[in-house]
Amino acid sequence: MDEKTYIFEGKTTNEAIEKGLKELKTSKNKVEIKVLENEDKKTFFSILAPKVVKVEMRLKESHTNCEKSREPMDFAEIIKDLERFLKEFIAHLPTKDLQYEIKQDGNLIKIDLKDEKAAYLIGYRGETLNSLQNILSNIASNDKQEKVRVLLNISNYREKREQDLKTLAGKIAESVVKSRKSITLEPMSAYDRKIVHSVLQEHERVKTYSIGKEPYRKVVVSLK
Repeated sequence: MDEKTYIFEGKTTNEAIEKGLKELKTSKNKVEIKVLENEDKKTFFSILAPKVVKVEMRLKESHTNCEKSREPMDFAEIIKDLERFLKEFIAHLPTKDLQYEIKQDGNLIKIDLKDEKAAYLIGYRGETLNSLQNILSNIASNDKQEKVRVLLNISNYREKREQDLKTLAGKIAESVVKSRKSITLEPMSAYDRKIVHSVLQEHERVKTYSIGKEPYRKVVVSLK
C-alpha cells in the first residue's frame, strides 16, 4: 500500500471518515476518500456481526508536499531586507546618524538602537517603538511561510520598562490583597501584559487575566 494511503474503520461511513480526518489532522478537501465496505451491503451472516465500514484515505499531492516544500528560513536575506529599510528610514529622521545592531537569536531577530538620540522613537509607553517593531516584523515576514519574530529595543527601553512593570505588579498585588478588591491596569501591549502575568503567576494570593480587545486590552489582578 502507498505510504500516503491509510485505512480507517467505523460503524458508519461518516464515522470512519471523521476518525480518519482527526487522526491525519487534515480536512476533507485535502484527501481522496474511497469506501471499501459499504455500510448498506448486508448478508445473512453480517446481520449478526458488528457493523464495520472501512474507508481508504489518500492525502492529495499538494498536501503531502506542503511540509516537504517548507524551506529553512534564510535569516541572512531577512536581515538584509531589514537593513535596507532601516537605512532608508533613518535617512528621513532628524537624527540621520543613528547606529543600530541586528542579531539573530534562534528564530528571533533582535534590533537594538542604543543611541540616546533615538529615545524620541519610543513614544508614550513604547507606543511608537511597538508600531515600528510591527512594521519591521511585517518586512521580515514578507513572502515567508511563517511569521518572523522581531524584537526592537531603543536606548535599553525594554529593560527599563520590564523593571518598572515588575515593581508595579508587586505593588498592585499588595493592594489587591489588602483591599480584597480587583484592580484593572491601563491598556498595555501584549509584550507588557506578558511581563505582568509572568511576575504574578506564582503569587500565592492573586491571579491575573486579560480583558478587552487590542489595542485596549488590559490586565486584571484579583484574589485567587
